[in-house]
Amino acid sequence: MTQSGGCLCGDLRYEVEGEPEWVTTCYCRFCQRATGSDYMVEPLFPIGSFRYTQGSPRIYDHRSGGSGKTVHVHFCGRCGTKVQLTFERFPESCGVYAGTFDDPGWFKDDHSNAWQIFLSTARPGVIVRPGIESFQEHGMTNSGELLEPTIYHEPHVIPARDT
Repeated sequence: MTQSGGCLCGDLRYEVEGEPEWVTTCYCRFCQRATGSDYMVEPLFPIGSFRYTQGSPRIYDHRSGGSGKTVHVHFCGRCGTKVQLTFERFPESCGVYAGTFDDPGWFKDDHSNAWQIFLSTARPGVIVRPGIESFQEHGMTNSGELLEPTIYHEPHVIPARDT
């Protein structure tokens, strides 16, 4: 199965083969700033399953405040759309900004292949999906140890912060 996507202006186009290995919904400040939204939905694929079919991205290197490792943000030099992420920490994987797919709803993201991370920085009022592993910070330590998740059985609303 091949899925296609691209940037806003069309200068960058890509294809990805197969289903995502994992889908992350991330509420961290990096993802909020990178998307200009409350969170980012990021399906992760083996690095070799992603290829550009038109254009070449520019790359911004960002040092993660959590892991200290570099995140490489691949974006269109013309319109600025962020399309892909690659990682010093996970060199065998790449993430795709889900909204850049031609059909952003094509992939499954449920209890079998997804997690929700950095709920501690989610905006008040955000609704966290039930049945999916959720974490206040990242779902694993810097050494790769998986942490114990919270699984909400009903939609969970992020409460207002004390000011």
